[in-house]
Amino acid sequence: MGPASRRRPCASIRTDVAITLTQLTSFLAVVRGGSITAAADALVVTQPSVSAALAALNREVGEDLLERSGRSVRLSAAGEAFAPYAADVIGLLAEGRDAAREAAAGAEGRLRIIAVTTAAESFVPPLMKAFAERCRELELMLEVGNSTAVLEAVLDHRADVAITGQPPTEGRLEAVPLMDNEIVLVSAPDDPLASSEPLPAQRLGDRTWLLREETSGTRALNERFIAAAGLEPRTLTLGSNGAIKQAARAGLGVSLISRATVEIELESGWLGMIPLAQPPATRRWWVLRSAVGPVRPAVAEFMAFAPRAMAGHAS
Repeated sequence: MGPASRRRPCASIRTDVAITLTQLTSFLAVVRGGSITAAADALVVTQPSVSAALAALNREVGEDLLERSGRSVRLSAAGEAFAPYAADVIGLLAEGRDAAREAAAGAEGRLRIIAVTTAAESFVPPLMKAFAERCRELELMLEVGNSTAVLEAVLDHRADVAITGQPPTEGRLEAVPLMDNEIVLVSAPDDPLASSEPLPAQRLGDRTWLLREETSGTRALNERFIAAAGLEPRTLTLGSNGAIKQAARAGLGVSLISRATVEIELESGWLGMIPLAQPPATRRWWVLRSAVGPVRPAVAEFMAFAPRAMAGHAS
């Protein structure tokens, strides 16, 4: 018998799969929480009900979607492949419900925006104000998170649009560039190197570097720059851009940060800027949306409006 005759016939593919919303919701809650206990707490149900839903989902899919990892659980290879589809199903149904209610009411309801901390603390509020003046009946909501949380929120349809400094590599996202994201090295205003001639990074090896939390894109930027320069400096971890700015102003160290975050402080003289001979490449700010499913008019309008508004801001 040849290889072709041993292939599974197309007729063997199941067409009677009966996956329920409860099963998908339980699965996604476990993925996000890392355990059945956390999922039960998040869903306000019992642990046995979550376990039963997962077992039924495994039977319907025909594969084990989760595997034990100590006291927690993690996605199996099959689960990794399945999770994006589960998130799309649940997210699109929620978006469909909202779209139906908005159509019945004759007006758009809300636009859920999520932004990384740096953007949310600088140019996003003025952007929201400008958009709100254009769409006065639309309720705008803003959530703030780190780079990973921002991408996950859009992929899971928990946010309509996202603003981030990292270009997406995920094919399930559509991205539009907003404006340039210049990175500068800030210090105390009276730092002897501030406003000097551009200097090599190696001159900063004896400085303390101020870093954001582990999951921050700004921290990753600083760490890449330090490693590329061959530096092994002291570091001080702080929990926010505001803390970074205050620490730099007090002379506790230096830090690479988006100019958008420190524009006012630099213009007022509250912070100094150390010019670098080879600064990090100017990056871009991006606005993202899910590329899966229909696009609500409010989302499409914001995606078109934001780049135009920020072009005017940049100029």
